[in-house]
Amino acid sequence: MSERLILASGSTARAEMLRRAGVAFAISPARIDEEAFTAGLQASGADFRDIADALAESKARKVAAKHPDALVLGGDQVLEFEERIVSKPKTRDDAVQQLMSMRGAAHKLHSAAVIYEGTRPVWRHVGQARLKMAMPSDAWIAEYVDRNWDHIRHSAGAYRIEDEGIRLFSRIDGDHFVILGLPLLEVLSYLAMRGTLPS
Repeated sequence: MSERLILASGSTARAEMLRRAGVAFAISPARIDEEAFTAGLQASGADFRDIADALAESKARKVAAKHPDALVLGGDQVLEFEERIVSKPKTRDDAVQQLMSMRGAAHKLHSAAVIYEGTRPVWRHVGQARLKMAMPSDAWIAEYVDRNWDHIRHSAGAYRIEDEGIRLFSRIDGDHFVILGLPLLEVLSYLAMRGTLPS
């Protein structure tokens, strides 16, 4: 790589996607109060797509200030359900309630990526996916949460489609990587276009 790339996210899923794609990068998670930041954006009337974009940019901007010589990639995801944002579950009971509330209904995922070079954003993209949940029983949902709590507690909506969570859904429309939390194809395309990645 001719340029150093830093991922401004502590997400293991985003890091794993980049790693499997053969991208060399360092990790420097940005520490921001996402709940307060999101609440402020919602109060100002921002839509779900713009909130995801702003969260990703805030992470990239914060880390870029410390690493002006690198490209910094910020990423974030917002789960939109019934005109509200569904966050990461705080407890197992919270996870069960989230999944039960979304049964039989559709929700959207907005996955944003913003790249900073020095003090300015040079690229951004927000991908969207629509997922419709099946009708799993109360018992199956509770057992799913118990079996998978260590992983799903870090996921908005309390599921991971790359694991057993795929059984929660009856239909998925959208890019697989967007659902995992990063518009990876678009990120790779930009990095290749600017020569950061060989192509």
